[in-house]
Amino acid sequence: MSATDVTRAEAEGSAVPDEEPVEAGKRGHAWTVRRTGAVLAPALIFLGIRELGLLVLTWMASRNDHSVSGALRSWDGQWFLAIADGGYSGVPDGLVDAYGQRSAETPLAFFPGYPLVVRWFAAIDGPEGIGLVTSALTVTIVAGVVCSYALARLGQHVRGGSRRTGLILVALFAASPMSVVLAMAYSEALFCAFAAWALVGVLEKRWLLAGVCCALAGLVRSTGAALVLAVGLAALLVVIRNPRSWRAWLGGAIAPLGLLGYLAWVGTRTGEWNGWFALQQRGWGTGFDGGAATLRFSLDALADARSVLEVTTVGLIVVALVLLVIMIVRKVEWPLVTYSAAVLAMDLTSNGLMNSKARLLVPAFTLLIPVALALAKRRVSTFVVTLCALAVVTSWFGAYALTSWGYAI
Repeated sequence: MSATDVTRAEAEGSAVPDEEPVEAGKRGHAWTVRRTGAVLAPALIFLGIRELGLLVLTWMASRNDHSVSGALRSWDGQWFLAIADGGYSGVPDGLVDAYGQRSAETPLAFFPGYPLVVRWFAAIDGPEGIGLVTSALTVTIVAGVVCSYALARLGQHVRGGSRRTGLILVALFAASPMSVVLAMAYSEALFCAFAAWALVGVLEKRWLLAGVCCALAGLVRSTGAALVLAVGLAALLVVIRNPRSWRAWLGGAIAPLGLLGYLAWVGTRTGEWNGWFALQQRGWGTGFDGGAATLRFSLDALADARSVLEVTTVGLIVVALVLLVIMIVRKVEWPLVTYSAAVLAMDLTSNGLMNSKARLLVPAFTLLIPVALALAKRRVSTFVVTLCALAVVTSWFGAYALTSWGYAI
């Protein structure tokens, strides 16, 4: 603006246009939008993929005369809802084990963490409130979102990682083969949330966070043993190097309390020192056999190829083993490798329900880290198309497992 224009503007009583504050305002608004998007990205990615899964499940359910609500609370979900409603002593007699049998101790085979949180959440607005089913599904989804933020952090902390790696890791977790359980009345999502934040605590040397989250995870699933191993070893090494590190001492001491506490309580209730393991063996034929049953199942499934689920399960087992080797070769942080190996070992060396093998791999989300690192180096279009295709395929697979496959998952 020229001097003459300024004089004319002043004479007419108008203000001289101030361009810099306008530009600053635009920049501030753009920064706020980017900042908000960055904060919400993990949640939006997770919820978007899980919404796709629910849409596919709705379509598959309608084609197979199934109820979506019934599918989301089927199998173990019925047990968790019953325990949330009436406690271990109030589970209806109609719920039985894999052999059609039932004793007073049978419900103790299910860990208390998830049903307890479901009961607490349902009680917020009183007995006539949202109800247990809505509470259970809400707890599952919220836990999945909480887990997604931990995974985003893990993706930045791993060797060679970045923010992009973290967001891709979130997408891979949300689109994992049996990620349908991350929208069901199942305990996987809550366990994964605690486990992921415990591992974040280990990598960030926040030992109280690691110990508390590990203890809570031990109240949710027996897979907490794998987490106790990873967190406990990491804390022990710190204590050996620096005996005065009281946080590592405390975190390591807290870590196993949830798991050991529940196993001891079940032992007291059943009158057997290995009470929980005995319940699993008697009710579901689940024990440790070194992997013999898994090998037989794999060979049989490949020989006759009776179902998509069984053949795919064998393929997922092979992929999981390959990913573990890649983690070791790429020198991914050893606590993450330890956790992955322990979860995989617990899954593959146990007999019992072979059709649950794929679902039991969901907590092994750290196995997805090499895939996330590889995709992060590709063009945006490449990893977006890859993740979208994966989400579609796994959404169908999860819906198939609930609406077409006739047995427990």
